[in-house]
Amino acid sequence: MPKIDLQTRTTLPADVMLGALAGRVWRPDVNGPSVVAIRPEGVVDISRLFPTMRDLCEDSDPASALRAASGENIGKLETILANTSADQQNPDKPWFIAPNDLQVIKAAGVTFAVSMLERVIEEKARGDFAAAAKLRSEITSLIGDDLSKLKPGSPEAMKLKDVLISQNAWSQYLEVGIGPDAEIFTKAPSMAAVGTGADAGIHPMSTWNNPEPEIVLIVASTGKIVGGTLGNDVNLRDVEGRSALLLGKAKDNNASACVGPFFRFFDATFSLDDLRSAVVTVRVDGEDGFSLEGSSSITKISRDLADLAGQMLNKHHQYPDGAILYTGTMYAPIKDRDAPGKGFTHKDGDIVTVSTPMLGSLINRMKATDACPPWTFGTSHLMRNLAKRGLI
Repeated sequence: MPKIDLQTRTTLPADVMLGALAGRVWRPDVNGPSVVAIRPEGVVDISRLFPTMRDLCEDSDPASALRAASGENIGKLETILANTSADQQNPDKPWFIAPNDLQVIKAAGVTFAVSMLERVIEEKARGDFAAAAKLRSEITSLIGDDLSKLKPGSPEAMKLKDVLISQNAWSQYLEVGIGPDAEIFTKAPSMAAVGTGADAGIHPMSTWNNPEPEIVLIVASTGKIVGGTLGNDVNLRDVEGRSALLLGKAKDNNASACVGPFFRFFDATFSLDDLRSAVVTVRVDGEDGFSLEGSSSITKISRDLADLAGQMLNKHHQYPDGAILYTGTMYAPIKDRDAPGKGFTHKDGDIVTVSTPMLGSLINRMKATDACPPWTFGTSHLMRNLAKRGLI
């Protein structure tokens, strides 16, 4: 039976602690969370200076502020990581939780034209290879065979739109995939995300679902991107497939927003260009012996990461506590699991690992949403806890 393996070697970035890494730890001794710096000497509670992760992200230079912050060393990284695993958690000792707190949790959809257009072609052709080839030929005659170069909203994209409409192949997903406006939606309320080591939720109504491994941007209230982390935008494909108006039911469920393991802030060791060139991998290990691996290259994204952040937060849309933004994936698992032609869907107990060298690994176990711990600690609880501790 696969286990959640939380060790420093399976969690930290490839350059270990060279970067500016921050997280949040649940401290049973104060019955609340603390913002922490991840350092070679241990996990340092800096909540006296930064009561919330939002406060650290709003600093003019979060990486420098994080490095300069002093505080209480609450234990070794490996010790707290070991206690973070849902398999073996001691509730009397500290464990890591999702690194974000007051930031709104947003997500961008249909950001990879390559996989999006192939799905539409296959759907509209209905298994007719000749029809698919004809439609694909018309598309490539307009924009070439590298659809990753297609800029949404460009004249070339609008020509493609005309071709697809004439072929009765247009859809609302293509509108946000190659049109001028990105799909930006609320993935979950602030404070609702689960971190590495936690059980992640699949609504039991779903019989077709999958992980979505993604880069997550950390965006300050000014709109400035200050760092990145990893996310699993757990997706109920059958629910959303019934109607786009069921997106909220497909996306926003208990424990369905996974974020972590830590925030890494931009500095001399890490930049937005590192995220732009990242390859995000995902691995699924099931209790039935099934395994699956795949990847998503951010170089294939149709909209630049800065454009996505700018469409989310601007003079028309303000978030005074900042935001985190899932940026989408080109990965959709199709490997058959139970029988030929039935494709992939999660089973109870699946271990999902999302990773990329500069950000480390986010590891979660899939359970039914009502079998995951209920979300009971919201913004009001955080404010009362911080006030009781004299931090605000």
